[in-house]
Amino acid sequence: MLEISNLRLPLDAGLAQGERIARKAVAKAVGVDVSRIGGLRLTKRSVDARKKNDVHFVASYVFECAGSLEEEEAVVARGCKPPAHVKVYESYGGYEPPRVAADSDARPVVVGTGPAGLFAAWALAKAGARPLVLERGGCVEDRLRSVARFNGGGVLDPESNIQFGEGGAGTFSDGKLTTNIKNPRCKDVLHIFAAAGAPEEILWQAKPHIGTDLLVGVVRRMREDIIAAGGEVCFDTRLESMRFSEGALASVSVRRPGAASCEEVPARLLVLACGHSARDTFEAVRDAGLLMERKPFSVGVRIEHPQKLVDRAQYGKAASHPALGAADYKLAVHLDDGRGVYTFCMCPGGEVVCAASEEGGVCVNGMSRFARDGANANSAVLVGIDESDLEGDDVLAGVELQRAMERAAFRVAGSTYAAPAQYVGDFLAGRPSGGEREGAVRPSYARGVAWCDLHEVLPAFVSRSLAKALPLLDRRLKGFSSADAVMTGVETRSSSPVRIVRDKASMQALSATSGRCDTGVFPCGEGAGYAGGIMSAAVDGLRVAEAVIACMNEGDRFAS
Repeated sequence: MLEISNLRLPLDAGLAQGERIARKAVAKAVGVDVSRIGGLRLTKRSVDARKKNDVHFVASYVFECAGSLEEEEAVVARGCKPPAHVKVYESYGGYEPPRVAADSDARPVVVGTGPAGLFAAWALAKAGARPLVLERGGCVEDRLRSVARFNGGGVLDPESNIQFGEGGAGTFSDGKLTTNIKNPRCKDVLHIFAAAGAPEEILWQAKPHIGTDLLVGVVRRMREDIIAAGGEVCFDTRLESMRFSEGALASVSVRRPGAASCEEVPARLLVLACGHSARDTFEAVRDAGLLMERKPFSVGVRIEHPQKLVDRAQYGKAASHPALGAADYKLAVHLDDGRGVYTFCMCPGGEVVCAASEEGGVCVNGMSRFARDGANANSAVLVGIDESDLEGDDVLAGVELQRAMERAAFRVAGSTYAAPAQYVGDFLAGRPSGGEREGAVRPSYARGVAWCDLHEVLPAFVSRSLAKALPLLDRRLKGFSSADAVMTGVETRSSSPVRIVRDKASMQALSATSGRCDTGVFPCGEGAGYAGGIMSAAVDGLRVAEAVIACMNEGDRFAS
């Protein structure tokens, strides 16, 4: 079989008759009659909208050239019309973690079932390691109910919410599977997701996403796979502390549902995939004597526009073409003072969600369903935070900045878990917004908004940076700083403000006192400071699982 890449196609190739159009384009590019093209399969497709009067697809296909192997070799040797390129197709072989040695009876513990913990547990289970998986929140079915109750005006459940529960924060997001990392396991993650029920198109989309409505089923299927392979999953079970003996992990203390006291569980190997919002777990890590450090992070607001505005800005006259779907964007500027402001987790056709996980604090995030068919587009607009913005020398100073912003938002919004909101035009003019306006963007935040002046909520340097950046971002996306766009605050959980330092070779946490790198604790994923989204977190989960398996196969050190 052969693979052709960088093939230019009209937008109609994305409609029902698209295969016929693609087949003709492939035949023309490789110089054979269309009747000789067989077994055509799409492997990658992206939109090229650099010229608004010439929006088109760029695609890759696997195909057979009917005839002998010699004829396919001749096609490769002859090449095809630039810029397309043809080569022999290399098929995907699948992902198989290393197997645990038969004589290894150590049982790893995995804390957290976000993308990092879920993929680590999945790989460990497939390897025969029988992982014990601890999740402080509920299973995804129960979690859906607790989130719906809160969205409807109910009481916040601090253990089962947008941040905590099976699937992690990514379950209530756009389900983006894009990443800047270049790791071969990215392909493995996509195929594992597809095998668990994610749409097959994630295997060929240039910007794949699952959507929160479909992620729920995918997460549940992966849990079932873990259990079927010998793993055990415990919900509503929170890690309280870790006990070390001679510098190495000996046990963990956990609190189970309804228990009056904690239970001590023997543990020699611990995958710590706690997520970026597990602030009490960060404290437990610090108290256990593991090395932590501050890391850069970002805070800001969510901004909402009409999705049609984004479509027109990105696609011009082609915006109405049915093959395109909802447009997205990714923007960034550097201000004169050197501070960066950028958009993050853009959700086409989505909504702003209630992302609080602590009583007395408001924070927001964004979410889209697979269809991305909502009226609004939303994105975080974030201001970079570095060491100089934090007070004192506490490693958790970034957490305190996040918490202070969330509490300020709660107060300004009337202590009801409504979210403070302001129109962009008012924000730039320095006046509060007094209420919803006819023809303006209607906020999608489920618990309602409190119109205010966001300058009173945000730290001064954050609001100043946003005010400077909005007109600059408008130059990159026309209409971005439209007066009738609405900003909702506060967005504080885009990434972890700390890193649990791990050894590069063993991937184990370092002791803050001795510096030893065989502690038996494996920091993992976004909360530990080693990922920035679903894809990179899942990849980190696979990498950590492989490191745990290597330790298990060493023998004596990890025998129980």
